[in-house]
Amino acid sequence: MEPAAHEEYRVGEPAGAGVLAVDDRASFLGVVRELVRATPGLVMVGEASSAEEALELVEQLRPDLVLMDVRMPGIGGVGAAYLIKAAHPSTIVALLSTTRPEDLAPEAEKCPADAVIWKNDLRPSVLEEVWRRFREPPLATT
Repeated sequence: MEPAAHEEYRVGEPAGAGVLAVDDRASFLGVVRELVRATPGLVMVGEASSAEEALELVEQLRPDLVLMDVRMPGIGGVGAAYLIKAAHPSTIVALLSTTRPEDLAPEAEKCPADAVIWKNDLRPSVLEEVWRRFREPPLATT
């Protein structure tokens, strides 16, 4: 499957923080797409079905926030989080898991991702909180 960039991103500046969703299940990508649409201040800029595709899209689209499944074939979400944060430290990376964050393997706990979200807890208010908590503070105006 080829990485998908959303047309709304290409038509000009996004109306909010750009989000890249990454999951190897298309049905879950659809859920994330709808949650992002329902979250004020966020706009979907792309989707990928693997961590490797996500790395390509991060370079192309420069999303503000990456929502990525922990367990995927290949390098997976944890491996991709290391690479994304090394190349783009200001990009917010939130790992999504079907396992409660406190029950994840130690590798995930040591990962440089900004947040780990249990997929059952994923809702617009949680996305807003992650964005608010980890975004760079606004520049002071003079």
